[in-house]
Amino acid sequence: MRLYIAPGACSLSPHIVANEAGVPVDIEKVNLASHKTESGQDYLQVNPKGYVPALRLDDGSVLTEGPAIVQYLADRKPGSGLVPQAGTIERYRVQEWLNFIGTELHKNFGPLFAKAADPVQQMAKANITKRLGYMNDQLANRQYLMGANFTVADAYAFTILNWTKFVGIDLKPYPNLAAYVERVAARPKVRETLKDEGLLK
Repeated sequence: MRLYIAPGACSLSPHIVANEAGVPVDIEKVNLASHKTESGQDYLQVNPKGYVPALRLDDGSVLTEGPAIVQYLADRKPGSGLVPQAGTIERYRVQEWLNFIGTELHKNFGPLFAKAADPVQQMAKANITKRLGYMNDQLANRQYLMGANFTVADAYAFTILNWTKFVGIDLKPYPNLAAYVERVAARPKVRETLKDEGLLK
């Protein structure tokens, strides 16, 4: 399998999951401005949507969208504990988190990276801070989003929460969340992934 990424982008999440699960994937970086892959391929031929991540499966087909990819990768190694068994309420809880992170957190960062008009950025930041408050409360007595176990939802949350340092959002008012980000960042496979992407010396 081949995972297409851009360092530090939301593709960091499936990259973390692949490393945590021990699923072998070839990593290929994508220049999102030119839509060229490291090997010189037109990325739009891989994923016409134009963004990362994308996962080329062994049969040649391509799976896109981070929340789908992280579940697919984790399901390759059920013993990893990264995703609960399909059909269980715990699996739906993980999907609940993935949807919340994707729609309520991830998408609100778009205007901050796109240098949108100031009122749009202010509204996006206000939305983000509300969501951070919710997550901070949820993590009051939990190590990870689902409790004691690290799951694919944590890989996604960590990836998006990492962006706060690039857009001027301070996590200090959210002590549970700040501690959570540090806890995830300290995981050996997360550190390995950050190094792989050139995000950690």
